[in-house]
Amino acid sequence: MKDCIIIGKGPAGLSAALYIRRAGFTPLVIGRDSGALGQSHRIENYFGLETPISGDELFRRGLVQVERLGIEVLSDEVVSIRETNGFRVCTASGRIIRTHSVLLATGKRRRTPAGLNADQYLGRGVSQCAQCDGFLMRNRPLAVIGSGDHAVSELSHLRTLTNDLKLFTNGATMTTDRFPKDLPIIQDPISAFYGDEDGALAGIRTENGDYPVDGAFLAEGIASASDFAARMGVIMDGDDIKVDRNYQTNVTGLFAAGDCIGGVLQIAKAVSDGAIAGLSISEYLRNLPKAEKE
Repeated sequence: MKDCIIIGKGPAGLSAALYIRRAGFTPLVIGRDSGALGQSHRIENYFGLETPISGDELFRRGLVQVERLGIEVLSDEVVSIRETNGFRVCTASGRIIRTHSVLLATGKRRRTPAGLNADQYLGRGVSQCAQCDGFLMRNRPLAVIGSGDHAVSELSHLRTLTNDLKLFTNGATMTTDRFPKDLPIIQDPISAFYGDEDGALAGIRTENGDYPVDGAFLAEGIASASDFAARMGVIMDGDDIKVDRNYQTNVTGLFAAGDCIGGVLQIAKAVSDGAIAGLSISEYLRNLPKAEKE
């Protein structure tokens, strides 16, 4: 059983891992890529840089630093987190890992598909969480928008609720072979979401036709911190996860740091969040009852 699983290997996640390891505990970092950091082509306002540096290079240095301390970094995608005598974390590769604590550090929530009008129907047929809203749309025609393992996870939940389910890749290349073989898959780019006379979602339009659906679940890219938080009943402030001064959410043992908790979206702030969260998690682990540590 791990002491802490850190979901996200950006500045917040790796910074937290350093502090947790130096406190004598065993963190595991899980992430698919460098996130927003890797999209920064030139960084020159971060302390200690003599010359500008790319996000990719800063990320590489951070990885080397944590691996030098013997911290395990797993290149995988977390698809679910459950509270079961601690937490049980499941990944896209099929690994199930138990842990005493979890740090959410995957960045900001995914946005709605670029250039489309999905925002218009959020809460009126368009959702970003199948586990949260799927039951409300049971036995109705539904769609999942996505092309990777996060979409697979949303589909697996919805298939128990309806027999009328489609996947829209929105023109993206599928990055997994785990989609059900009998699932209708529409690979055309989405032109628009359209509604009924009451302003609720009525369907999805592509260049090759209209597809009536009552619900559409957005699952492009990988699951973000706020996706996991919403499923676990974490208190949110809009898109931001609410944490206390110790960076712990209202769910005991579940912490969050970095862009997902709001504030300025800067590397310096993410590193600071990760450091404080790492110290808080270490203190949390020290205070666990002996029976729970075994």
